[in-house]
Amino acid sequence: PGTSTPSAPHCWYQGVPREPGAHWMEPGCQNCSCQGGRVLCKAVSCSVPCSHPLPTPAGSCCPSCTGCLHEGVARAEGDVFSSSDGNCTVCICLAGNISCISPECPPGSCPSASPPDCCSCQPAKCNFRGHTYAHGAQFSLDGDDCTTCTCQGGEVECSFAPCPVLDCPQHQQHLSPGQCCFTCRDPPAPAGCFMDDNGVEFPIGQIWSPGDPCELCICQADGSVSCKRTDCVETCPHPIRIPGQCCPDCSAGCTYMGRIFYNNETFPSILDPCLSCICLVR
Repeated sequence: PGTSTPSAPHCWYQGVPREPGAHWMEPGCQNCSCQGGRVLCKAVSCSVPCSHPLPTPAGSCCPSCTGCLHEGVARAEGDVFSSSDGNCTVCICLAGNISCISPECPPGSCPSASPPDCCSCQPAKCNFRGHTYAHGAQFSLDGDDCTTCTCQGGEVECSFAPCPVLDCPQHQQHLSPGQCCFTCRDPPAPAGCFMDDNGVEFPIGQIWSPGDPCELCICQADGSVSCKRTDCVETCPHPIRIPGQCCPDCSAGCTYMGRIFYNNETFPSILDPCLSCICLVR
């Protein structure tokens, strides 16, 4: 008697009175309370007990485990769907968690290139001449590098090494030891030069004139023919042209009006019989 307990003070927050011990939510997911006349606020802490929660719904602060978010797609609770990896895996949404199950396939070889079911397959190996080869392996026969074999789904396919087409006649083709394909023999070294116009073969180093006295040809060491014309540098007013000789001769005499006169020889002029001419080699 005569004593009284003072009541707990109220809180004022943004102009609104709050009862002592009151709790309320403020924007930004702030949890506030009135404690001893003071307002205490702290961010809401979310405990998410699932692996694939849905994004925070409007008006809430924490993600929802009623449903699942998988690869950017929202799934309802209990939704069953196929995985995007294409291997027939089936997934289900349970309490915000995704569980996936892959089909169990018995071991065996592939029935075809594209199996109709969802089971993966292991291509069969090849047993060939006492050896086992994996699918896709390439190998050669015993000591025969010219034949290549491949294991394809339990079967062995062999083929010969491709050879190029040769441009030499068959009698010049030969097969070297350890080689798979024929090659052309090296042509024999030329023994001379063959002239197509008259069928004459000249030995290497032979010099001849093909018909023009001013042109000389020589048979080269590689069987080719090299020809060159002769340049005449000696000139005189009345040279003598000797048949079969390239350049005119100015040392033997003179040619005058179609006649040949020797050095120091005198003769009358055809144009004027009173004139006497003499051949002088200069």
